[in-house]
Amino acid sequence: MTKSVPLVIRRICGLALLVCLGCAAQSGTPDLDRRIERQIRAQYDLPPKVNVTLGAKTPSAEFPGYEALPVTISLGEKKSEYNFLVSKDGKSLIRVTKMDLTKDPYADVMNKINIHGRPVRGNKDAKVTIVNFDDFQCPYCAMMHSELTQDILKTYGDKIKVVYMDFPLDEIHPWAKHAAVDANCLAAQNGSAYWNFADEVHGHAREWSKGMTLQQQTDKLDLITIEQGQKAGVNMETLQACVKAQKDDAVKASMNEAELLGLDSTPTMFINGQKVSGVISPDELKSIINRALSDAGESAPPAAAASQKSSGGGM
Repeated sequence: MTKSVPLVIRRICGLALLVCLGCAAQSGTPDLDRRIERQIRAQYDLPPKVNVTLGAKTPSAEFPGYEALPVTISLGEKKSEYNFLVSKDGKSLIRVTKMDLTKDPYADVMNKINIHGRPVRGNKDAKVTIVNFDDFQCPYCAMMHSELTQDILKTYGDKIKVVYMDFPLDEIHPWAKHAAVDANCLAAQNGSAYWNFADEVHGHAREWSKGMTLQQQTDKLDLITIEQGQKAGVNMETLQACVKAQKDDAVKASMNEAELLGLDSTPTMFINGQKVSGVISPDELKSIINRALSDAGESAPPAAAASQKSSGGGM
């Protein structure tokens, strides 16, 4: 996928940067501001349409010889503020990330994800939670779905739980949001029906969707939804009304959460808060899960430990 501007902006986060602003003597605040902006634009490859606004400098209590400088990076309504330090002689710009060691960053991430009421696969009381932001039309999501259901869940059993959140990339996947709405119609009544729908769509959509118009594709999704609802014995009148209404409030709420977390691609998972982007190998995934289990005071199943050892992975 093409790198989005919000992603370019977010690249500033978490980096430590020391930039020489040049050896010439400071000739005035406008000149210094110009050089600071040029350095930031060049360092982070910001396109011209992204605005860089420098705030007022204030003395830094923590770093003698430097002044604190807030910098706002914006594009339209999206904006983020970052804190820089400028040396008083106007020669150095520092971007420092201050970390609060009294807080658990992974726990903070999990607190931002609302999985209440979402269907769960695995042990609902497990100490390790895998949250997968999913797109039903994404081929890589289908690969990740297969890996999770055919390997990971079977290997870890009741030691993990898997929860899917909605992040349909509707700009490139035209029926993905429709599929998410249909899946949620099932989830509202029966979690197993939701997972059966996910298995069917991720497992076979690339086959049956070829050559179909968008209307035919969404009709097929609705048919699969009704079939899964019938198999699960849900209230069909309620299900049919939900499918027909296509209310996407819940899907949009999940998409907003994803964007606030900085996501711009699928699949993206959070394993007890640790971010995992894209499709990774089963052994890599097991290594991350094993570490999460260890942090939670749990041991990895023998099969997972053996697989990690044979791959040369470590914790």
